[in-house]
Amino acid sequence: MTDPQSWSFETRQIHAGTSPDPTTGARALPIYATTAYQFRDSKHAADLFALAEMGNIYTRIMNPTQDALEQRVASLEGGVAALAVASGQSATTLSILNVAEAGDHVVASASLYGGTYNLLHHSLPKLGVTVSFVEDPDDPEAWQALVRDNTKAFFGETIGNPKGDILDIETVAGVAHRNGVPLIVDNTIATPYLIRPFEFGADVVVHSATKYLGGHGTAIAGLIVDGGTFDWAGGKHPGFTTPDPTYNGVVYKDLGAPAYALKARVQLLRDLGPAISPFNAFLVVQGIETLSLRLERHVENATKVARFLEGHDAVDRVNYPALESSPWHAAQQKYAPKGAGAVLTFELHGGREAGQKFVEALELHSHVANIGDVRSLVIHPASTTHSQLTDEEQLTTGVTPGLVRLAVGLEGIDDIIADLEAGFRAAKSA
Repeated sequence: MTDPQSWSFETRQIHAGTSPDPTTGARALPIYATTAYQFRDSKHAADLFALAEMGNIYTRIMNPTQDALEQRVASLEGGVAALAVASGQSATTLSILNVAEAGDHVVASASLYGGTYNLLHHSLPKLGVTVSFVEDPDDPEAWQALVRDNTKAFFGETIGNPKGDILDIETVAGVAHRNGVPLIVDNTIATPYLIRPFEFGADVVVHSATKYLGGHGTAIAGLIVDGGTFDWAGGKHPGFTTPDPTYNGVVYKDLGAPAYALKARVQLLRDLGPAISPFNAFLVVQGIETLSLRLERHVENATKVARFLEGHDAVDRVNYPALESSPWHAAQQKYAPKGAGAVLTFELHGGREAGQKFVEALELHSHVANIGDVRSLVIHPASTTHSQLTDEEQLTTGVTPGLVRLAVGLEGIDDIIADLEAGFRAAKSA
């Protein structure tokens, strides 16, 4: 038990990154509610600001509570370092801006959460970063066909939200690496308990820790995890190979394996400022301590709900990779053998009106724009999370007029299904 890296996932989700507080003996992670930190002397202060020594300067950039969260998630994902930020959206934004700037290009799966699609399709181009979307992410040639000389990264979701497709991480990573660019993946729905993207060639992992890592719908948070294996000296990413004048000319590739995470922290987090609060970092750490237990129950309930829906005469189709009928079932068996997560969608007869009536009739399910809560959640994506997209764009992300998204919670399965039956009775009137 002397090597923490030899511990099981379940042990590391409780212990990684923390130890009893040396001053007070507190066993639970303390919340360090401070903005700044005392320097030992002038040389210590100068060394910290020059990156000659690592340590705490200001909570916008680093904080001991945040550090514990970062170490824990890096350990669970198998990465070399992590960066906690204010939200999943800021994690996605920084993950891309860390490798791409004005004049650069990114290739992304079209099967994305609506907020991510908007970021890539509308906001990043305003900053000069253009994005091409792969409409068939299962086709490696479709990824290759969109690569340009100025392409700096590939981006996708390990389990697409809400389409439920499983990204062929190994194949897409191979295409990315042949072109000298990293693969960045959003692992929010799967979490490292179900999918460990670095083991299949991904280079950077992002999370909306608001969801299953936190698990209780109480804290907004995001994480970026650095796999530490990508060669930033390959020539396509000058931000890593040229001196940074804001840090006395430091060259990030020379800082070792966590070069990506360090650059994101001391450059982007410092300048753009999407800092996570110490209290939210604490809440996410609390959630992670029961991650495996919650995911096991989430998966068990979601699989039962998916099979119930697949046999219901009011349902046209169910999107859940653990079903044998899913086109991504084989990929789920390869990448997520413990389960396909707890987010699933299904298409109702009757289109948009039926979908909305179904949602409105539920009582146990909370009608909210979120996933990853212990409670069962429901939403109609076409009129909410993906409403900013055109009809054509919605279809590329897997959203159709009658689609309903469920994030299956931890309640008793009989109660969940009884509530869904009430929804079907209401939808029938449409």
